[in-house]
Amino acid sequence: MTTLKRSNSKNLDFIALVKLLDADLKLRDGDDHGFYAQYNGIENLSFVVLAYSNNAPIGCGAIKAYNDNTMEIKRMYVASQERGKGIASKILKELEIWAAEQNYSSCILETGLRQPEAIALYKKKWLRYYSQLRTI
Repeated sequence: MTTLKRSNSKNLDFIALVKLLDADLKLRDGDDHGFYAQYNGIENLSFVVLAYSNNAPIGCGAIKAYNDNTMEIKRMYVASQERGKGIASKILKELEIWAAEQNYSSCILETGLRQPEAIALYKKKWLRYYSQLRTI
């Protein structure tokens, strides 16, 4: 059975899961990883959701204020052996509920093109695709 817990970025289980996420992204991103990593800090994330199975941490996600009306979804991850069980959907739903409780009306996220599982989940749930933003 999967249980969810609300926490913050100081949670040791969250920190451990983010290390696994970063290792996965480093493989997927290749030479681009250093560029993307600068946007993935976890300091001061006050809204973190953790997923547990048999008291073991198996997934996470976070939200942070993007503007006055919008929260940005950050650091979504589910352990590879736990994927395909609806855990990411549960984490997303809890993050959306938490954002609404904080009086935010929408959520946004950014994901890489080398993350097809994430793209498929977000399209299935609610994602509207916008082209990649780049600073020139």
